Amino acid sequence: MSHQIRVGTRKGFFTFEREGAGWRQASSDFLGVPVPMFHQDKRDGAIYVAAEHEHFGTKLHRMREGESEWVELDPPVYPEKPDDAPVILDPWRKVEVPWSLKKVWSLESGGADRPGVLWCGTIPGGLFKSADHGESWELVRSLWDRSERAKWSGGGYDFPGIHSICVHPENSDIISVGVSCGGVWRTCDGGLSWEQSAHGMRYDFVPEEQGGADPESQDPHRIVQCQGDPKRFWSQHHCFIYRSDDEGKSWREFSEVAPSAFGFAVAVHPQEPDTAWFVPAKKDEHRYPVDGKFVVTRTRDGGESFEALDEGLPSDLAYDLVYRHALSVDDTGNCLVMGSTTGSLWVSEDQGDSWSKLTSHLPPVYCVAFSR
Repeated sequence: MSHQIRVGTRKGFFTFEREGAGWRQASSDFLGVPVPMFHQDKRDGAIYVAAEHEHFGTKLHRMREGESEWVELDPPVYPEKPDDAPVILDPWRKVEVPWSLKKVWSLESGGADRPGVLWCGTIPGGLFKSADHGESWELVRSLWDRSERAKWSGGGYDFPGIHSICVHPENSDIISVGVSCGGVWRTCDGGLSWEQSAHGMRYDFVPEEQGGADPESQDPHRIVQCQGDPKRFWSQHHCFIYRSDDEGKSWREFSEVAPSAFGFAVAVHPQEPDTAWFVPAKKDEHRYPVDGKFVVTRTRDGGESFEALDEGLPSDLAYDLVYRHALSVDDTGNCLVMGSTTGSLWVSEDQGDSWSKLTSHLPPVYCVAFSR
């Protein structure tokens, strides 16, 4: 059972600890500074925090297990753009995609056989690798230099971004990344080469003959992989929910999901691949719970059916949105934590059947996770 919850918000990084049968806020760091992403490396316990300092830009901070002070690290830095590099314009905004860091949007550990290796996904769509615990970073040019990147576009942000990094638990050379809006990309050789694997995803507002099913422009809001059955992936897409049974190479669509198949967050049970959770909302410009009723949807049968879970959640007049990294499940598969744009934080210890509010006074929540 997990003993800590970490929360990244618009104005700081917060830690909650167990106290008897409940939870209490134990610490706060980087107060006033946006923390869009953090990650605890389960291999050595180190915690990494990306903080967006107003005057100094994005910085990475690391605290090793057993230490009490944060060490500042340099963030990923894009190399100088070569003179012969093609100009890539965002397809929607017709603005040149920059060679500079705008946001750290995902952090993930390498495999157990890759000590010190970290992966970092960024806006404007670059994937970075560190081989030395975040001390230095290198842009993965094999993905960045692909010509298909010209089809990638910004979604909620101005430029494309890599928000999901799934490292295969049995073979750390196999990695899948989710891009908004650029589909799903997969490598089987540790990043030397890549293939597009968003096959089966589509937009419902663009006809197929006009590119609605083009895998290289899809918007999977989030992708997750089942650690106990790595063949199984789940994705919360801009239009539908998707499941993959072949390690993310192809996807099956689920569109008839009440109250909505739209949302941002998804979590999968670590050992039961048929069990996954989502947080639905009204689509596109609305982005609030359907009819103002806040629920979590869960499937236990691989998407054949979904149930709406609402015990302990606001039943009306609720306008909470849960971002893509603000829903997480612990290693047991029993405990979930969820934070919203209104600064509310909930925890469930029965797989989502019921929820308890820990606080409603945080800044807007960007990301949550259980910690040891």
